[in-house]
Amino acid sequence: MINYLNDEDHEAQKILFTGLDTAGKTSIIMALQREFSKIAILSPTRGAQRRIFEFLGKNISEWDLGGQKSYRISYLKNPNKYFDNTEILIYVIDIQDKDRKNESLSYLKDVMKKLDELEIAPPIYIFFHKFDPVLSKSAYSEYSDLIVNLKQEIKNSIDHEELYFYNTSVYEFPTLIKAMSEILLSLYPKADLIDKTITEFARKVKSDGVAILDDNSLLIGSYYKNEFTKNILNASMPYFLTLHDSFHVVDKNLTANERIKNHVMVQRDGRYFIFKQIFLHEDIPPYYLLLVKEKPDFDKGDINSLSNLLRELLYK
Repeated sequence: MINYLNDEDHEAQKILFTGLDTAGKTSIIMALQREFSKIAILSPTRGAQRRIFEFLGKNISEWDLGGQKSYRISYLKNPNKYFDNTEILIYVIDIQDKDRKNESLSYLKDVMKKLDELEIAPPIYIFFHKFDPVLSKSAYSEYSDLIVNLKQEIKNSIDHEELYFYNTSVYEFPTLIKAMSEILLSLYPKADLIDKTITEFARKVKSDGVAILDDNSLLIGSYYKNEFTKNILNASMPYFLTLHDSFHVVDKNLTANERIKNHVMVQRDGRYFIFKQIFLHEDIPPYYLLLVKEKPDFDKGDINSLSNLLRELLYK
């Protein structure tokens, strides 16, 4: 749920979504919360809205700036209120709205000027959004060329050291998982340690691929034996994440051995996909472990050991 902003929680790290109205900012946020049924009936975002969520033990303040013209004018007139303390800025461009391309680029330049005035230089992530898989072959090629040109135009007009680009679509959920996970992991100094821990676990249990996600659909760490495994695991994540609501609320008084039973196993393409909850802290939602194996077995002791190691890394 997104809450109206207030002046509390200054210690949270600030991530700002901005861009024109109808660019798809709120839809991205809703998709990551797996609120797909609400996306079709979303109304325009009114002003600035915010939610606080936890990621790897850190509080993240996610700001969603409504993109209607009157609001954009207000943000630019009050940059201290809206842009100050931004640690990551995500600028969303609707690539299917070609008539407003120049308007979107102009507003991006205005935002960059305000960041300069505030003497802050957060990494800027440009989402070329609505690059949907349902686009026809001819349109796909057209929009690919458009994105290439937009990238060059942005690079030529903006002098910024950390400028990154992603193609995204709510209809291709892995693009959002990849983009937001990589962005948020950039804030976390122990990300490499998490990956090493997961890699050692994968080799121990003889798994071709392992992914651990949080309740916001964010990937906190992974291991892939090869590119093929990476592709099938990433493509499978949305399917298994939609199952998370089917899990019953687990009694916190249950032992780790009792909790281990809470899992789903699916056989596909000669491999077994094992999806289960793991609990790292009693005050936060569970994480989700996804394994790809040739055999349908896993040792609950190994998973308990992984949970303990991650708990030590994240919450001790």
